[in-house]
Amino acid sequence: MGSIFIGADHRGFLLKEFLKENLREEGVNIIDLGSKVYDKDDDYVEIGLNLAQKTIDENTKGILICGSGAGMSIIANKVNGARASLCLLEEQARMTREHNDANILCLAADLVDKEDNLKIVKVFLETLFSSEERHIRRIQAIKKYENTKIS
Repeated sequence: MGSIFIGADHRGFLLKEFLKENLREEGVNIIDLGSKVYDKDDDYVEIGLNLAQKTIDENTKGILICGSGAGMSIIANKVNGARASLCLLEEQARMTREHNDANILCLAADLVDKEDNLKIVKVFLETLFSSEERHIRRIQAIKKYENTKIS
């Protein structure tokens, strides 16, 4: 596995730091795209867009964290090629990788404790896309829509 990007706003900052430390101990190459310091006035939009674009450009995976996970999920999915999924449970992380080939995991720092979030991340990073025809067909339909210009 190549490098994994991680980013968080102020509400996800402490969880991001916890995840970085634990994942690096397990040999995962984590690249922190911010916020680099706690800033209660930071903006999740810039962080989420930047991480999603870099994830697509480098064909890797990313992790985004905010309080609910919803804001990061919404903004990341604005980037063509991003398949960001908010996961509150390990089973969601497994299914979103197997069925949707999700490339960005969004976490809710305020709703799920740090140990459970770490378990969710591990499942996300370890689970492979199933490559079943029906799942490939659905992802191709998403890609086709993303590349359709609406006038």
